[in-house]
Parts: sequence; structure tokens; C-alpha cells
Amino acid sequence: MAHTAEATRARAGSLGLGAATALVLGNMIGSGVFLLPASLASYGGLSLAGWLASGTGSVLLALVFARLARARPAAGGPYAYARLAFGDFAGFLVAWAYWISTWSGNSALAVAAVGYLDPFIPSVVRAPVAAASLAIAFVWVFAIVNMWSIRSVGRVQIVTTAIKLLPLALVAIGGILHFDASHFAVADHSVRAVGRNVSATATLTLWAFLGLESATIPASHVADPDRTIPRATMLGTILTGLICMAGTVGVMSLVPPATLVRSTAPFADAAGLLAGDWARRAIAVGCSIACLGALNGWTLLAGEMPLAAARDGVFPPFFARTSARGTPVVGIALSAALSTILVALNATQGLVAVFTFIILLSTLGTLLPYALCAMAGPLIRRDDGRRVTTGGATIISLLAFAYALWAIAGAGADVVYWGFLLLLAGVPIFVSRGTSLFSAASGKTVTGPQE
Repeated sequence: MAHTAEATRARAGSLGLGAATALVLGNMIGSGVFLLPASLASYGGLSLAGWLASGTGSVLLALVFARLARARPAAGGPYAYARLAFGDFAGFLVAWAYWISTWSGNSALAVAAVGYLDPFIPSVVRAPVAAASLAIAFVWVFAIVNMWSIRSVGRVQIVTTAIKLLPLALVAIGGILHFDASHFAVADHSVRAVGRNVSATATLTLWAFLGLESATIPASHVADPDRTIPRATMLGTILTGLICMAGTVGVMSLVPPATLVRSTAPFADAAGLLAGDWARRAIAVGCSIACLGALNGWTLLAGEMPLAAARDGVFPPFFARTSARGTPVVGIALSAALSTILVALNATQGLVAVFTFIILLSTLGTLLPYALCAMAGPLIRRDDGRRVTTGGATIISLLAFAYALWAIAGAGADVVYWGFLLLLAGVPIFVSRGTSLFSAASGKTVTGPQE
């Protein structure tokens, strides 16, 4: 995942198809593919089935967002569509869940960046408390960068995005050329186990598809949005799926499962087996920088989502406070604090265990917006009064909704439990968003949604 909102803000013109597609690709390709092979190693060949399932479901979701954007291009993406279809409370729940996804996902990005430093500081990376401390330091470094100015965010993003694709391409090609089928063996072939494990891997791999809605968010900056956004959404989603799946196959082909399941730097380990220690170190640097670039961008989004909701009167108004440079300092600082707590609470489990739990929690926070947006089409009308979703499109919406529910089930009982509690924890905030408590914090009173 990476975020380039600075580009959409600063430029005087509009985003064309190429830039919008790059936005989707940049947001989706982040830490997920760089550390996921370790999380998937124990599942063997079923991980490929999980990639196919999550890829198919993500394409269905992309079709939903493409249709919504074609009919009603609206800034804010999932939050805007949920609010249009279901009202303020549903809009709040989507914004709240999406915000939880961003700050919890930032924890995973920081953890992944630390994991790839193993070739250089193994004593830190392999000590859970020290590794968690370094991850927390990364969270705050990029929080400060984002609070300083949006221009600084853009500069960091340009450099890290340019580096991002090199490790994927090199390891994917090398691994596919040295394909080893024995590394994809499945231990339990029973129908129940296969179904359970495919569901679990589909939810894990969905992490790599988070951000498929990215082109819908800056709709007001996109040229010919009713045509460009749907095309960019579909192209970005399909290309990301192919790139990430090829990279995972490459790593799993090169690194034995018993080694891979304990790896904190799967792509670096695979590169080392291909070309020696120098390649391992070079790829490790590239992967770590890519994860930090994604952390930089999604830190901005962690401030922007509550800022947009607060300006609509859906979130507490103190989230709308910005610095003299226009950065959403409250949302960024609070998100960084929550990311810190999440990493600290899981510090004793080791990097791979922490990463796996956090990405499931973050993915769950995105699945609620996806599920609601899948069903938003039949309730949203075009400017001429016609419904957005009719006929065959309704079938796609139902399939996308069913996929979102299936992915939620695949997250596991613990993750659903914590995710549900976090979601319910937001209800008092919605109820109290216009009270004197929140108004005093922001210096103003919000009386209701702004149309």
C-alpha cells in the first residue's frame, strides 16, 4: 500500500488514466506482498488458491466501485457511497472502520519494514521488544513527516514508489525459472481443512488488494471521472493481482517452507538463494524502503479520512483541525498513537505473528466498507433519477457482498471479535460528535451533516 494524495492536491490540472492507474497500483502494492509469503508458507499450494479467490473477489469489488464511480463520481470513495446510500450513521461506520484499517495497517507496514532489516541488524530484528520499538519509531518518524507538510509527503512518496517494483520483478522471475513443486505440498487434504485454509489464505492475501478503491477518493481531481476512474480501478486491480501472485510464487519456489515460515524478510532470503548475500542485502533494502514508502502514504490517509468525515459533521469536529500548513495534525497524531499501542501489545509474539494478526485486523476494517458499498448501488440514483445498479450489475453486487462476508469469516474468531468491539466502540463517538465535549476540543460546534 502507498498513497499519493499530495499529487492530487498540488497539481493544477487533472489526473488522467495513466496517473489514476498508477495511484491504484501505488496504493495497493506495499508491505503485503513483501512479507505475506512467510504468513502463507504453512498453507503450501492452497495459498495460490487463496490468491485466486481474493483476486476474483477483488475484481468483483473493483467492478462495483467502477460502476459507482461511472454513475456518481464522488470524492471520498467508500465513505461517500455508503453515506449516499444508507445515511450518516452508515457513513460514519464506514469512515470509522476505514480509519481503524489505516492505523492498524500502518502498524503492519512498520513491522514489515523492520523485518527486512534483518541482514543488517539481526540482533534487533530477532528480539521482539527491540523490533517492536524500532517499528514504533518508524511510525512516529512518518507521522512527523506528514504533520510537517504535504509537500514533504509527496517527495518521500516519489522516491519510494520508484524503488518498489524492482524486488518484486527480480524475485518473481528468478523463482518462476526455478520452480519447485515440492514447496507447495499440502499437509491436510480433507475437504473441511481445505475449505478452512483457502478461506484463511484468501483473507490474508486480500491485504495486498486493499486500496483498490483509491481512484474513487480524489474524484474531483480526475479528468473525465465517469470513464477514467472505472478503467483505472479495473486496470490497477488486475495488474496488482498478477504482480503480487507472481512475486509470492517466486519466493515460495526458492525458499523451503520450513525456512520461509520463520523468515522476516522472504524476498531478501529468496534473492540470497538466487545470487548470494549481496543480492539478499540489496533486495532487503529495496523492500524495507517500499514498506516505509507505503507507511508514509497511508499515514496521510489516516489523517485525511477522519478530516473528510469531520468536515461533513459525521466525525467529531476536532478531527477537522489542521496545522498552519494545512495538515490534519489531530488525525495523524491520534492514528500514530493507536498504531504504537497495537505494536506494543503484540511485541512479545515476534514479527511474523504480529504482522499476521495486524493485517487480518486491518483487512477486517476494510471489509465492512467493501460490503456496504457492494450493496450501495441499488439505493443510489443517478442525477436523472435512474438507479445505479440494475439487472446483471445486481448479481455482481451480490457476489461482491458474499465475497466480503466470506473474507470476514476467514479472518478468524479472534480478529472478528476484536474488530467488532472496535467498531462498536465508535458508536458513542457518533452520538456525541456534536456535544460540548468534542466542540470544545475543536473550538466549534457541528450541528449536523453538511450537504
